[in-house]
Amino acid sequence: MTFTVAYAQRDGGPACLRLAGELDLSTAPELTAAIDRLAAEGHRELLLDLAGLTFCDSTGIAAFVRGDNLAAAAGGWLRVTGATGRVARVLQMTGLAEVLSYGADRADPATPAAS
Repeated sequence: MTFTVAYAQRDGGPACLRLAGELDLSTAPELTAAIDRLAAEGHRELLLDLAGLTFCDSTGIAAFVRGDNLAAAAGGWLRVTGATGRVARVLQMTGLAEVLSYGADRADPATPAAS
């Protein structure tokens, strides 16, 4: 299966990348390049739509973490949404489902959590 990263134009809000296919050792550099490009353009809030992603290995997980670290260094964040099946399971097993999830039921990730 192939892998694609498509920029989804949004009015306001975070920059959105739609991922489809298999994210692994051979395709993770494509995601990393797309994240780097958005960061270089000044985007600090990045949303990755994983609804079309069918597979994600540790290299893909590393790309998510690297992207979040890059965005955080600029005062922003990277979040994921739409994960299903095996991809959702990998995110849950690694603990990233809690850390990187994005949804209407969550507060803005740029806002510190109230204690």
